[in-house]
Amino acid sequence: MSTATKDQPSILKWANDKTGEFKRQVSSFRDVISDEPGSKFVPEARTAHRTLLVRALKGLEDIISLDVVHWHMQEKGWPFKDGYEDSLYGAKFVREIYFKAQPDYAGRFTVPVLWDKKTETIVNNESSEIIRMLNTAFDKLVPSKAGINYYPANLQTEIDATNEWIYDTVNNGVYKSGFATTQAAYENNVYPLFKSLDRIEDILSKADYLVGNTLTEADLRLWTTIVRFDPVYHGHFKCNIKGIEKDYPHILKWTRRIYQLPKIAETVNMEHIKNHYYQSHLQINPTGVVPAGNGPNLAEPVIV
Repeated sequence: MSTATKDQPSILKWANDKTGEFKRQVSSFRDVISDEPGSKFVPEARTAHRTLLVRALKGLEDIISLDVVHWHMQEKGWPFKDGYEDSLYGAKFVREIYFKAQPDYAGRFTVPVLWDKKTETIVNNESSEIIRMLNTAFDKLVPSKAGINYYPANLQTEIDATNEWIYDTVNNGVYKSGFATTQAAYENNVYPLFKSLDRIEDILSKADYLVGNTLTEADLRLWTTIVRFDPVYHGHFKCNIKGIEKDYPHILKWTRRIYQLPKIAETVNMEHIKNHYYQSHLQINPTGVVPAGNGPNLAEPVIV
């Protein structure tokens, strides 16, 4: 039984009651890290957070510490337990971190969270904004990576446009399909999802990457969804019109290409990923049984 109150929505309630449509909450903490004079949050070593890809690619492992939540989301949200620990405060749930930053917080307790150790508060909990901060804000601390930019000025307009339609129909589209509670809500989202995957397949049939034929933020934002597609979204979220391994050869090649970049493979814990979805979303998967398959072998060599 839900223990949510009028002011605190249920963690496990996903879709709008009337329409059956999944509604994603807007992130609440939207500050930035900057080395500009007078900045509230400045780039310093040992800032804890929950984001992996850009952290690895930008060589920030010794600058930004990382705590990973346990995969089993419960009524109180993401827990720390069984070897997944909060190294700063020994919190039992991510919600405790939110309440430490804002005692009257009444939204969802999402990850990732970028935490500032000096001021002991949340800087930001919106992954798209965290990625952009990590892309450039710490360059002076890791000068060897300063020339690597996943949001270059000359491609920003195209990256933003690509992000917009991919986020709506793919990144969020799998959730809007999977958490739909009416047939109409499901069909309103699953068909646009595959239309966009077809569009992405066409783009990647002509180029190695989505924008400017170079690795950018647009690729990194999409990649985490594609890695989960066959082992999770295809079955669990009923996104089963096509599959990545069997139906999208260019997307598969692109996924492998990124997976095989230095340090990227170690950011993928498929056991954690599958356990979370199949055992946390019991309204979708009441038995909690986790499928055996892990999707395509991403370590397989990319044939040029």
